[in-house]
Formats: sequence, structure tokens, C-alpha cells
Amino acid sequence: MAALILIDVQRGFSDAEYWGPRNNPGAEANIKALLDAWQQRRLPVVLVHHDSVHADSPLRPGQPGNDFLAELDGARPDLVFGKKVNSAFLGDVDLDAWLKTHGITDFVLAGIQTNFCCETTARMGGNLGYDVTFALDATFTFDLPALDGTTVTAEELSRVTAANLHNRFATVRSTKEILG
Repeated sequence: MAALILIDVQRGFSDAEYWGPRNNPGAEANIKALLDAWQQRRLPVVLVHHDSVHADSPLRPGQPGNDFLAELDGARPDLVFGKKVNSAFLGDVDLDAWLKTHGITDFVLAGIQTNFCCETTARMGGNLGYDVTFALDATFTFDLPALDGTTVTAEELSRVTAANLHNRFATVRSTKEILG
């Protein structure tokens, strides 16, 4: 039984002024397609939200940006919890214990940001022995400044995440491949 784990699909990531340029404008539609398929099949769904401890973050608890995006409206998750770090395995709930208690040995991962919370959760899941499928086109990220003063684009960061994960910590697939 495969669970769907959706990481940090929150309104605060829509703040382009705060985050800067992003990639993959189709990510939210792919997240919604995965969620709809999982709910239709009555498979386990886990929603994780980032509860930032930074005063200026749109992801702070109690702020509108901490709420889930509209694509998750109507979701009937089996588990919802917050985290303050990149990995969902280090959140307010012991995700590893919850998955094991429910007999879940594999999961599909999607959400925001590709190269931070999604990649970190995939790596830890792989290290813990889970069969992780990373839905690359159901994630997105933002440009980052490089140490040399140049910019690493969101698209390049996504490409590197896929290279880091595939056949090491996870299997990287498209939403179409996962749902097909």
C-alpha cells in the first residue's frame, strides 16, 4: 500500500516577492491530480505543513501563508502535522512510526520545495528503507543565489534534485507515469 505524502503545499509559497522566481507552473495541478487519485482509491494521504520559526516568513503559524493551498481543499487526509525543519520525518509526529504502524512501506512524495523539504524527506525515507517515488513535476522551487554571486535557477535546482535522488534514495517519476 503506497501512501501519498504532500509536503508544505502552503499559500505562503505564492508570495513571489518573498521567494523570487520559481519553476514548474504546473506543479499545483499535478499535486491535485495525485491527491484526487489517492482519495478516489482510498489510499493513505499525509499532509505536512512547514511552521516557520522566522519572524518574516509567510509560513509562520497563525499567518494566512501557513494555510494549505486551495488545491488541497476537500482533502480527507489520514494524517496532518507540522514541522519546523526540512524533513517530514523530524516533525511534530513520528512519521516513521506512523507509516510502520499502518503497514506502509512505500510512498509517493510531492510538494514544495523540490530541493529542500521534498528532497530531504525523500532522502530520509530512502535511508529508512522506504520505497520512495518522487513526483518531480508535482514539486517546485525557487532560484537561489550561488556563492560566487550568480543565480542557480529553480529549473537547475530541480534537475539536480532529480539526479541526486534517482536510483539512490528514490525513483523519480512524472505524475502521468505514477497515475498510469
